[in-house]
Amino acid sequence: MKYWVDLHIHTCLSPCAEDDMTPNNIVNMALIKGLDIIAITDHNSARNLEAVIEVGNRQGLLVIPGMELCTAEELHLVCLFPDPERARTFEKLVYSNLIPIENREDIFGAQILMDHEDNVIGKETRLLSGACKLDVETAIKEVRSLGGVVIPAHIDRQSFSMLNTLGAIPSEYCFKYLELSRNCSLEKFLSENPFLDSYHYIHSSDAHFLGDILEQEVSLDLNERTTEALLDLLR
Repeated sequence: MKYWVDLHIHTCLSPCAEDDMTPNNIVNMALIKGLDIIAITDHNSARNLEAVIEVGNRQGLLVIPGMELCTAEELHLVCLFPDPERARTFEKLVYSNLIPIENREDIFGAQILMDHEDNVIGKETRLLSGACKLDVETAIKEVRSLGGVVIPAHIDRQSFSMLNTLGAIPSEYCFKYLELSRNCSLEKFLSENPFLDSYHYIHSSDAHFLGDILEQEVSLDLNERTTEALLDLLR
């Protein structure tokens, strides 16, 4: 069955996201736009996952636990997990490898923690937007050991892209899917990078603003609307 998805969305925990990227706003906007499944992928953190998942469960939207990791090489990986517990296990590893710099709200923006009723319950003081000390190979190994899936993020971009940073998508990482930015033409991308035509591709919004969440633009065929069915497809 076909399900409409957006697998790369930030909450107000990500310092570059708008403060109105709250759990209820995200879920309601996704439903207004006709989506069936979303993934929450804050920068280097999983601390707003439970709130969004609880709202999604209440509203009938499947929310996949995730994170957008910035590796030591300064490239971004979308990491998706079977459940929030394993996402938080990975978060502990990431936090132990964050460079100890405090967030400057006046420069980078707030990093807001929320509950399922959109109440502010705190702020993350450690800067989340920078690179951590985990290298790509280690990060991929750790995510997969937790039953998760790794997708190189927005590989068409000039910054924070595996293709631009490493000059290739190393075959030894055994990716099935690669992510393209919302407005990137797959046909044009493959005409410029024909050596990548063996991969599957997914477009995502990388939404930091409510209006950027995808409409019914990207669909996946799944046997059932569950986290495990989606991760099985992406593995």
